[in-house]
Amino acid sequence: MTGLLGGLRRFLSQHPASFYWIGYSGGADSHVLLDLCARLGSKEARFGAMHVNHNLHPDAGRWAEHCQSVCGRLRLPCRVLSVEARPGVGESPEEAARNARYRAWEEWLEAGAALLLAQHQDDQAETVLLQLLRGAGPGGLAGMPPTAELGAGRLLRPLLDVPRRTLLDYAESRRLDWIEDPANRDLAFDRNYLRHRIFPLIRARWPACARTIARSARHCGEARALLDETLTPLLQTAIDAGGGLDAAVLAGLDRPRSRWLLRAWLKQRGFRSPSEVLLERIATEAVTAATDRQPRIEWPEGQIRRYRGRLYALSPQLLPEPGWQADWDGDTPMKLPGGGELESVPAFGEGIAKRVWRGGGIQIRYRRGGERCRLPGREGRRCLKKLFQERGVPPWTRARLPLIFIRGELAAVADLWVCEPFAAEPGEEGILLHWKVSGGFAYDAVVIES
Repeated sequence: MTGLLGGLRRFLSQHPASFYWIGYSGGADSHVLLDLCARLGSKEARFGAMHVNHNLHPDAGRWAEHCQSVCGRLRLPCRVLSVEARPGVGESPEEAARNARYRAWEEWLEAGAALLLAQHQDDQAETVLLQLLRGAGPGGLAGMPPTAELGAGRLLRPLLDVPRRTLLDYAESRRLDWIEDPANRDLAFDRNYLRHRIFPLIRARWPACARTIARSARHCGEARALLDETLTPLLQTAIDAGGGLDAAVLAGLDRPRSRWLLRAWLKQRGFRSPSEVLLERIATEAVTAATDRQPRIEWPEGQIRRYRGRLYALSPQLLPEPGWQADWDGDTPMKLPGGGELESVPAFGEGIAKRVWRGGGIQIRYRRGGERCRLPGREGRRCLKKLFQERGVPPWTRARLPLIFIRGELAAVADLWVCEPFAAEPGEEGILLHWKVSGGFAYDAVVIES
């Protein structure tokens, strides 16, 4: 078993980090990784464990206590992260749990640190076969990479070349006490069905299947890297600063390149790999639509919209309640029903005049129709519809822009404009508004036209 320890030592020397967190579920695989790290000792690196409590099993709390107890015996810090892992729209239970774990890890992983996961050669082979059955391309068939960005830190998989049998032999030889999650035997889950029913048959015929499938994954990873390297400049030229995709560029490409571009764009916008049906709908309904049309393509995870020759990928959107309004003290960040958060920060010579802001009477509303604003340095008051058109604000964003009223008069439109007579004069203290947008709409979908 010295080979495992030496292999881990070499891997970590190639991927240095200020601190290594072990993703510790309490199962056999992660317990082996935890034990190996503990044997390396603090002289070689600093280690700790992160246990994610999914709150899905009656024994979840007991499992967390078990993990803390094991870490205590090994003198390793243990951080328990409690998450909500129930499936959302379009998510399977497996996917929901995985997404919840990764969100928690990403949130807690500090800059310069790394998260070690115990995924092994058999896990990699199962992942590749599942992706193959789902019709994945080179990206999916590349399986799990040994290293990846994760939040402010890095995700590392040091055991990808190690068979699971080797890890189990180590666990038994060291008499490790691990948890057996009954969900891992539930054949309703695709991975479990593949692991317990299909893979034993494949292995009986081809004993080295896990190793050879993992090798194919590496080949696909190399092919994907070359493809990305070749086509990434195209992606950079086709996407504007706000995340919009130029429909004309897409229309001028052949089918393979246009499909790659759409997949890469949607991935960049935070969406899962699109289905063939969705790609075809985007190509036929959104890209080729007449210039005066504003097509909308919806699927459970979001929607594609087109505006002024650009495509936008948006998360599912909820309109704020008609007539909603709320008073604001002007200091405490305000969560908004239309998405995101509104906050104020001190400024000088810009924003809303501080003397006016401190007078109180601040209220937040959404559009009801008929609102007008006179911009500093311009004659006359303009209706918001005209201002939105000039600025290139997409129609689906306009109803979600928070309007700031002071003593009943429109003072500002989100952080786009300040209306006269509320604007700070040059050299005067002011208040700048920041609208932190969530949900994949608004400023990440605004075309600024000069």
